[in-house]
Amino acid sequence: MFPRVILKGTMFKKSQQKKRTSPCNYKERFFVLDTQDLKYSERRPGKKPMVKGCIELHRIKCVEIVCSDVPIPCNYKYPFQVFHDNHYLYIFAPDNDCRQRWVRALKEETKSNSLVAKYHPNFWMDGKWRCCLQTEKLATGCHVYDPVGYGLPHDVGQRMVIALQDYTPLGDDDLPLLKDQEYILINSSHTDWWTGKEGAFMVRDSRQAGVYTVSVFTKAPGSNGEKNPRVKHYQIRQTETEEISFYLAEKYLFSTIPELIHYHQHNAAGLITRLRRPVSKDGGQWEVDPEELILGQELGSGQFGLVLEGRWKDIKVAVKMIREECMSDEEFKEEAKVMMKLSHCKLVQLYGVCTQRSPMCLVFEFMENGCLSEYLRARKGRLSQDMMLGMCLDVSEGMAYLESSNFIHRDLAARNCLVSKNNEVKVSDFGMTRFVLDDQYTSSQCSKFPVKWSAPEVIKYCKFSSKSDVWSFGVLMWEVYNEGRLPYENRTNAEVVESLSSGLRLLKPRLAPDSVHLLMEWCWKEKPEDRPSFALLLHELASLSDL
Repeated sequence: MFPRVILKGTMFKKSQQKKRTSPCNYKERFFVLDTQDLKYSERRPGKKPMVKGCIELHRIKCVEIVCSDVPIPCNYKYPFQVFHDNHYLYIFAPDNDCRQRWVRALKEETKSNSLVAKYHPNFWMDGKWRCCLQTEKLATGCHVYDPVGYGLPHDVGQRMVIALQDYTPLGDDDLPLLKDQEYILINSSHTDWWTGKEGAFMVRDSRQAGVYTVSVFTKAPGSNGEKNPRVKHYQIRQTETEEISFYLAEKYLFSTIPELIHYHQHNAAGLITRLRRPVSKDGGQWEVDPEELILGQELGSGQFGLVLEGRWKDIKVAVKMIREECMSDEEFKEEAKVMMKLSHCKLVQLYGVCTQRSPMCLVFEFMENGCLSEYLRARKGRLSQDMMLGMCLDVSEGMAYLESSNFIHRDLAARNCLVSKNNEVKVSDFGMTRFVLDDQYTSSQCSKFPVKWSAPEVIKYCKFSSKSDVWSFGVLMWEVYNEGRLPYENRTNAEVVESLSSGLRLLKPRLAPDSVHLLMEWCWKEKPEDRPSFALLLHELASLSDL
């Protein structure tokens, strides 16, 4: 089956300057967007066009307008960017309407990709980002990326938005709007005018008794070409067999409605968009009703208390029981709301907190293969190089997301990562140590403190940052390539601190390639500013996996 052409037209492109020494230039190219690739060609009079570049759509991580005050040296003055494979392609359209068509179409085709959490709204020029002045080309962006919306923030408190349709004023206080025109948002209080998140959904009763409907908000074009934001309704149906199954799309059957919803939160599978953001009348639930929580067998014991298997709304979950006197309750309850908003495929999802019972408990995504440290030890001698590198990649991806969200883990280690039934590694327990009341755990002078994973500035001054998380990640990589061995296993905390102070570091694991060991050593630089960001580590590890 041949790919379907979506858009084509002539625009200018700026050289991607993949090497520091490559010159900057602007060239006219004929662009074609189809359902598989974005291609651009050089047109030659009397000859067949020569393809000069092809980007597979599944590799694209961000598509957005570029907002800049720099002079544009080519004839077309409306730039947008395509970030792919750690490269930025800048494209210049002849007018804003053309630019909007391309950005909208590219976003629609790439909205299910593994996308960046933040992007850079201005150009990379002269060795730095003009928007935030960061000097690493792969530095985390400075503005939140909306995979569906079209617009750019200009500064704190202001945002550029695009009118989705024409609007004729109804009163003296109204502003006329022209479709696809850019406007600066200076007052965001009337949210119905401008927010509307793609994939916001709710499950509600239908008019017919016993029947439920899923309503989902979308901006995607409909089958008849309508492009205005709208709500699509899907009735949850049942199979007419002895063993009842529920479905929204006929090929995807589930034994319960919560399982159906959970699946479509990750896969559109016939819907206009996947169910991205649950909406409730109280603005989003985070408190778990104890009546809905069924506790099962013990899975293990951690620093906070027992971990039990459980079921919540017919979904298998892990329930972390918080020991009495172990954690600062009120502060943690507030922060749990923030933690629940952190959502990434390489983070263990926190579903909610149950504070109406004693002890208080946390309800997490269930991970069948348990903690990474035990997983490594159980498979000693059977781990391939690809598997070990893949584990490090998984963790770096989750940590790059936390870094982009300005969230510090504080206790990254193999014991605080979990493994799914598909052998995918996810980061867990992020930010939890802030609420621990146990002096034995929070003081670097005591045996419980994770000194062997901690950066020097954490041990000396309790100074946590994303760069102290990077140090811990280096130790986690060492754990992976030593198949679950404990770092500095025969040394006391005091001996480890002394060794670190004198510049000594963990030895290269026998199974680690030189390239991986170099990354570990980079993570263990004495000064935090000399360590890489997680975005850069992710890039370096991904390049090793491509070899």
